[in-house]
Amino acid sequence: MRTSKTFVLVVGTPAFVAAQCPDYLDYAKEVHGPLSSGKYKLAYQRPALECRTFKISGVETRIKQMESIIKDPDLYRLFQNAYPNTLDTAIKWKGYSANNAAEELTFIITGDINAMWLRDSANQMQSYLPLLNASNDPNSIASLYRGVINLQARYLLTSPYCNSFQAPIESKITPAPNPSASNDAVFPKYSNSSVFECKYELDSLAAFLEVSANYYNATGDAAFFGRFSWVRAVENILKVAEDMMTPTYGSNGMVLQSPYTFTRETTRSTETLANDGIGNPTANGTGLIRSAFRPSDDSTIFQFFIPANMMFSAYLSSTAIIMSKLNTTSSTPLAQRMTSLSASLRSAIEAHGTVTHPTYGKIYAFEIDGFGAQTIMDDANIPSLLSAPFLGYPVSEEIYQNTRDLALSATNPYFMRGPVINAVGGPHQGPGFAWPMASIVRILTTNDEKEIVAELGQILGSTAGLGLIHESVNSWNESDWTRQWFSWANGLFGQMILDLAERKPELLATSFQ
Repeated sequence: MRTSKTFVLVVGTPAFVAAQCPDYLDYAKEVHGPLSSGKYKLAYQRPALECRTFKISGVETRIKQMESIIKDPDLYRLFQNAYPNTLDTAIKWKGYSANNAAEELTFIITGDINAMWLRDSANQMQSYLPLLNASNDPNSIASLYRGVINLQARYLLTSPYCNSFQAPIESKITPAPNPSASNDAVFPKYSNSSVFECKYELDSLAAFLEVSANYYNATGDAAFFGRFSWVRAVENILKVAEDMMTPTYGSNGMVLQSPYTFTRETTRSTETLANDGIGNPTANGTGLIRSAFRPSDDSTIFQFFIPANMMFSAYLSSTAIIMSKLNTTSSTPLAQRMTSLSASLRSAIEAHGTVTHPTYGKIYAFEIDGFGAQTIMDDANIPSLLSAPFLGYPVSEEIYQNTRDLALSATNPYFMRGPVINAVGGPHQGPGFAWPMASIVRILTTNDEKEIVAELGQILGSTAGLGLIHESVNSWNESDWTRQWFSWANGLFGQMILDLAERKPELLATSFQ
């Protein structure tokens, strides 16, 4: 995996290459001044103005406004670096479809990997949701959103089981190689010219619905969804979801054909599926949808992955409203189908996705197989059990609180503890590595002010002076971290700070010196 040595910048529609701009992959590893004046002396990590990949004046205004609200100089520096990170570094290309000059397209890389993940790009855009409003300006957040939705729709129409994609042909960006996937055996087949990796993750389908719902709720622009390929993409999503309810065995015991299979030559069990690519068996009758992989891109142990089913149910419900507004022959039955599946998934989650734990009582399981097996844990990546309310899933408050208590304790095998940061991690980076993303989600899903301040302090002290949110950090060594350039986590941090400015502004006056 690699990134380009130059950035494609966007001014209106045309793109140009700034040859003198450093590769942010290297730039982000270095300390740049001026340092913040607080205890941690955090670096200033924004690229030079001419090297930023997309410029939004409203974002700059909000960053400046927050300077008087965030009293701690280190916390402000972290916000200043992190919040604009996607705009500064990850809008790799923006333009229009070759087949329709009105169809906007936005290609967003995840950061240090030169490909567009459905999940990551939806969440990278969500960071700017507080500033989103209706606009036809091609240099607006609204235009970026429309471009992401249109490009994701294209991907879902060609390879709906895949999770990450190459740049559109219109961009003239050379496809990025993925040596890890070079010998993958995947069904259905896909093209390497358009797909970077093809791990089927239910949350990737949900992410398309999420970014769609976010755009509609902020702008009220229902007409946009009837103009291009959105309806057909939703139809594809529904077909995949319904196909992936297929159990392993028929009523007579015969092994059924799986709609999706995946194997990879690897030394890591989390990078491939058991049973020659079909995964561990799943039972009939749960009403849940299988997911071969988690949002970490790690394989599921038991394929009824509850957080993704929660997310899919929540955003099916919200996007059914959009579908119903289109008032076409196909849109009304599609809206009804979406509403019905959303409700049935919620019932299935509450009936089959809950278990009784000997210490914590009734909780949500992380994964189940329908035969009685279950995985009791949580992972840092979103969707997680911890993030369920943030995703809009209507949790049972008692069950969620019990689940939260377990997830944030040593009973969760992936809750990392140490003097640097205590947070949920996961098998993607392994034991000992906590993910600041999980600390951010913890803040977004609590009203406990002491908890919020404690988590802010730990996040602040875990950047090793670089002033960026890392993917994961060794709980015992702040200098041992992964991914210095991870746009989603940075944007999520900024989104969380803006949320606190609305919910609990007094906490942003806290000193961490």
